[in-house]
Amino acid sequence: MSRQTDTDRRRALQGIAALACSAALPRGVAAPASLHERAIPATGERIPAVGMGTWLTFDVAAGMERDARLAVLREFFSGGGALLDSSPMYGYAEAALGELVPKAGPAKVFNATKVWTPTRFLGVRQMEESFRLWGVKRFDLMQVHNMLDWETHLATLKEWKAAGRVRYVGITTSHGRRHDDLAAAMRRERFDFVQFSYSFADRDAEKRLLPLAAERGAAVIVNRPFDGGDLFGAVKGKALPGWAREIDCANWAQVFLKFVISHPAVTCAIPATTNPAHMREDVGALAGRLPDAALRRRMGDDVARLL
Repeated sequence: MSRQTDTDRRRALQGIAALACSAALPRGVAAPASLHERAIPATGERIPAVGMGTWLTFDVAAGMERDARLAVLREFFSGGGALLDSSPMYGYAEAALGELVPKAGPAKVFNATKVWTPTRFLGVRQMEESFRLWGVKRFDLMQVHNMLDWETHLATLKEWKAAGRVRYVGITTSHGRRHDDLAAAMRRERFDFVQFSYSFADRDAEKRLLPLAAERGAAVIVNRPFDGGDLFGAVKGKALPGWAREIDCANWAQVFLKFVISHPAVTCAIPATTNPAHMREDVGALAGRLPDAALRRRMGDDVARLL
């Protein structure tokens, strides 16, 4: 996907040392002593606010191309990331994670995948295959992907949660689709996690899904925080706004991510990339100040004029 040019990134990074030394500005929330984490409402467990998605990016067969993804994982974990999100829909992604995560040697992993098939029989078989591919005995999070036969799979997941095979259960949608159906499901059932799209380019979730998740005590995973990479095309060649200094952003990726993770209902955003340097930028959003409500409004207005 399109990103800033290497030259643009280098120029932006040259200013990071100066930003770190600059005095705090009024609209920036004070930086925490550690990286930004969010509590999972169901338990209070805290996870880093930037995770990693694997759609397209980790759909690679064994060999040199898969080996190249190891550098991405190492950047992710060294920058403080933990939540890895995948799905049987993503081709070889689960197998790639099963092979590469142990090689990366992370101190902590929060493994999240999905079930994406009709009927209980096929769902159980698919989830058992995910256990095998990842090489784990328990998933931190199992989600019903794009709401496919969700009532059937939720019954299975409740049983598996009670038995200790999964720690949390969730439901997902993406690309701004099926918000009415997801809202209805959230009112009917209590999910530990819900996942949907949210970005500068797609703010529909602010109207209903984000407030509803807060009301229902569901953690929120945000997919497509870069609008599939299109946000980078919209700002290509554009200088960072002055307020980027107020929230310690060295590049547009951090602007996009800090806008998302600063929403009070968001638990974790999951950008995806095949480029280790871009992953370094992404997890960089875990550090430094976050925008408050007033700056979020200004950010929304200013970026909207670029889209």
